[in-house]
Amino acid sequence: MILFILVLIIAVLWTVDFRFKRRRLYTLASKISRSKDELPFIGISHKLVGNSEDLMNTFKQFSYEAMKTNGALGIWISDRFYSVMVNPMDLEAVLKTCLEKDDLHRFTQDVTGNGSIFAPVPIWRRRRKVIAAALNSKVVDSLIEIRAEQRQKLAQKLSSICGPEPDNIWPVLSAYTLDSLYDFCDKRKSIVELMINISSGKKEFTDLELREEFLVIAAAGSDTTAGTIGFTLMLLGKYPDVQQKVHEEMEEVFGDSKRPLEKEDLPNLKYLERVVKESLRLFPPAPFILRKVETDFTCPSGLIIPSGSGIIVSIFGVHRDPKYWGPDVEHFDPDRFLPERFNLQHACSYMPFSNGPRNCIGNRYGFIAVMTALTSILRDFKVVGEPEKGPVPNIRLKLEVTMKAVEGFNVQLEKRIPRHG
Repeated sequence: MILFILVLIIAVLWTVDFRFKRRRLYTLASKISRSKDELPFIGISHKLVGNSEDLMNTFKQFSYEAMKTNGALGIWISDRFYSVMVNPMDLEAVLKTCLEKDDLHRFTQDVTGNGSIFAPVPIWRRRRKVIAAALNSKVVDSLIEIRAEQRQKLAQKLSSICGPEPDNIWPVLSAYTLDSLYDFCDKRKSIVELMINISSGKKEFTDLELREEFLVIAAAGSDTTAGTIGFTLMLLGKYPDVQQKVHEEMEEVFGDSKRPLEKEDLPNLKYLERVVKESLRLFPPAPFILRKVETDFTCPSGLIIPSGSGIIVSIFGVHRDPKYWGPDVEHFDPDRFLPERFNLQHACSYMPFSNGPRNCIGNRYGFIAVMTALTSILRDFKVVGEPEKGPVPNIRLKLEVTMKAVEGFNVQLEKRIPRHG
C-alpha cells in the first residue's frame, strides 16, 4: 500500500512538473478553435484508429472544420498539439519559416533514412543543391523525348488490360513512371546517373546518402506522378465531354501522324494542361504536410502557434476552400484555370507541389511527366465508363503517405481507331 501511494505521488509530481514546463503551450493552444471530436486526455487519438480511408476522412473533416474557424483548427493527439491550417496567407508564412519536418514523419525515415524530403534542415539544405543540379531544365526537357520514345512500350502494356470491364491501371502506371527515372536511351543519362555523376565529381554524397535519395525519388517521383495520371484518367472517364475536348485538341496538334510528342507541342495542349491542373487541385498527391514549430510563431492573421507543437498544412483543404475558389469548389471544372478566370487572391490557394523553400524540387519534372504520359495514353486509347451523375466526382480516397483511390485506379480502356486507317 505504501509503495502504491509513493508511486502515485511520484506520478502526480511528474505530471504537475510536465504541465508546468509546457504552460505556455497550453495557454496558446487554448486560444485556437478545437475539434468537436476531442476527448479528455487522448484528444482525437480515437479518430486515428481505422484503415487508410478512415484516416483520410478524418483529416478531410478537420480541414473542413478549419475553414469555418478562421483557417485553423487545434487538435490534441494524446499529449501533442497540432494546428490544422488552411489559410493561404498563414500557410505561406509557415512554409517559409517552419522548415523542420514534424516528428510524426519519423516512420518514413525507417525506410528512406535522411532522404531530402524528410531530412533535418542542415542535411536537406546540402542535398537539395545536388538534386537541383540533376533536375535542371535541360534534363527535364529531355524527359519529354525519352518518354515519347517509350510510348509504344506503354501502349503495349495498356493494350493487355483493354477489355469490356474496368481494370486497375495502377501497376502499369507505377512501372512506367519508375522506368522513366532509371531508364536511359543512347547517350542520355537517367536522373539517377546524373545524381551519381554530380555527386562523384564534387564528392557531395556518400553511397548511403545516394541510396537514401534514390529511395525518396522512387517514392515521390513515381508514386505521386502515377497517382496524378490515374486520377486524371478516372476523371476523363467520368466526364466524356471533357475527354472529347482533350481528344479534339490533340487531333489539332498531331493530326493523324504518329510522331512523338515534342517540347514545342506542350504550349499547344492548353486544355489538357487545365485538366491536369484541376485534377491536381481536387486530388493533390500529398494532401497534408507536417511541420515542426520550434519557436512561437505569429501568423499574418495574428494567430500564434506555440513552440513545441506541430502544423498540419492541409493542401487538400486550401484547394477546396469556397472562400477562395467559389461555391462550386467541389466541382470538376478545368475551365476554372482559364487565364480570365484563374485570379486567386493568394498563390498558396493552389499549391499541389507545396510552397516555400522545401517545396517539391521536382515539380516541373512531375508536371511534364504527367502531361507526356497522358498525351501518349489518350492518343491511343479512349477511357470509357459510366458518366458521373453530377459535377462533383465521386471517388473514395485513402491516405497511404500519398493520396490514392480506395478501390484502385480502375479505368476501362478502348483502343482508338485512326480516322484514316
